[in-house]
Amino acid sequence: MAELHVSKKTISKLFGDMQGKKFIIPDYQRPYKWDVEKCETLWNDIESFSLAEAQSGADYFLGTIVSFINDDKNFEIIDGQQRITSFFLLLRSFYRKLEDMIEDEDVIGLKNQLAPCIWDINELSQKVSDKTKIHILSEVATVNDNKVFHDILETGYAAEQANDNYSVNYRYFKRQCDRYASLNPMQWKHFCLTILKKCIVLPIECDRQETALTIFSTLNDRGLPLADSDIFKAQIYKHLTTDVERKDFTNTWKDLTTTCKEASISIDDVFRYYSHVLRAKAKDRSKEVGLRNFYSRDSYARLKDPSLMGDIMLLADFWHTINTDGGVEKESPEYHISTEAWKYIHCLFNYPNEFWKYAVSVYFITNKGDFFVDGFAPFLKKISAFMFAKFIDTPTVNAIKDDIYQACISIHHHNSFEPDYKIEDEFKVKIAGQSSAKLTKGLLLLHAYLHPEQKNLILKGFDVEHIFPVKWQNANYNGWDETDAQLYLNRLGNKIVFEKKLNIQAGNGYFGKKKQRYKESNIAVIQTLSNYHSNDWLKEDIEKRDAEVIDGLYDFFKGNLSGN
Repeated sequence: MAELHVSKKTISKLFGDMQGKKFIIPDYQRPYKWDVEKCETLWNDIESFSLAEAQSGADYFLGTIVSFINDDKNFEIIDGQQRITSFFLLLRSFYRKLEDMIEDEDVIGLKNQLAPCIWDINELSQKVSDKTKIHILSEVATVNDNKVFHDILETGYAAEQANDNYSVNYRYFKRQCDRYASLNPMQWKHFCLTILKKCIVLPIECDRQETALTIFSTLNDRGLPLADSDIFKAQIYKHLTTDVERKDFTNTWKDLTTTCKEASISIDDVFRYYSHVLRAKAKDRSKEVGLRNFYSRDSYARLKDPSLMGDIMLLADFWHTINTDGGVEKESPEYHISTEAWKYIHCLFNYPNEFWKYAVSVYFITNKGDFFVDGFAPFLKKISAFMFAKFIDTPTVNAIKDDIYQACISIHHHNSFEPDYKIEDEFKVKIAGQSSAKLTKGLLLLHAYLHPEQKNLILKGFDVEHIFPVKWQNANYNGWDETDAQLYLNRLGNKIVFEKKLNIQAGNGYFGKKKQRYKESNIAVIQTLSNYHSNDWLKEDIEKRDAEVIDGLYDFFKGNLSGN
């Protein structure tokens, strides 16, 4: 039967009872993430409490720590490692301050109380004889980062140029110690005692890892701020049976963390994309549930699938390519993304929501082989036509959900996507009348890519340029006044996608002048405008181009949706 022990301990008791033992931050944990802002909050809270405590005599509660006793009789931290790590840095900064002070009875007494919290002490002398015998060992970060942390605790110094969280936070705590001692020389030692004797932790100590992980999951299911993927990481790790499997998993998770960070996505994002692969496999058309709820069903059965982490890593790498390469054709053992495919990816990034990413993720996992090379661009063309047309027809987020769920199922089981969606003639009116700013940007980009001379990709950093300027200028526009102009300014025919730098240079100038900047563009539709027969751009010109843009988009939708 699992056993656990819950007690109320001061910082002095919690850390001081670790003689001959260590807190272990296992390698499956998150890296140390606290920044100076969190350290500042901790310091300010304790400082405020210390001032009030003199009158109230109360305790300051710091939260819970969940751990289990491993085979080496050390305490392996499951929850609370960020706080424990930060407190080691805080306590070491106090000890370092005491080391710099002239020794008197108070300084010696405080050092004798602080030292057992950080190091093993000599049983006979009750002093520190070896500062390498630290009460914490972090296995989670890189070898270099761990060395930095342990060196700080051993020496009391952090390199001024170091920008890792350990060094930055330690320097902050040291500065605060110096400041407080300078401003409050009579209260500084009492402040140190307050941290040791009045700051309270509730450690939950378990005899088995499984028990600790269960408590960890329960606590965090009840609202503590932890990412869903942190729960998944702990659950996956718990079900691995050999040291080799666990080591391989922790290395894979570190690679996943790096990949997602570089791709500007979260690990939760990747698990969410993958949930739609699993939903498609199960032919699940039901309402989407929360990510943790989805993966926690049947005792986290989905996380026990041996193919899970391989697919998650492939999917993370795929989105890393999509989010960072910006249109560079990429060869890999798994896939190739052509320029034609990139065009539609750029358009979809300007779609009003992210449901397209679910279908694209399912397509990738289903076709992560030779077929991907030939099929990806045609698939993106169809999904773009469907997504944009559907939003024009029904401009709400919820309207697309059921269609995407069905599309994912069709892709997974039949390796096809043939949206049965009929485009009527009156759809042109809907194109002209749509008012979503983001959708407009996507439609203009799509129209630019439909130009037969647009061979290359358009830079991501583009603007939507108003050909007839938004800012009215008091000039002779062939009888066209400001009131008339307002009715035409935001028509599709008066807008183009334009390189940001050139758009800034063109400014709000007269059309005849802006045409000179248009000549410098690498966008085919703008090159066409640069050769326009007139230097005026008036009502008739906007009407004519408006019809051309709408007709081009209409033909694209009608030609790529199978209901027509």
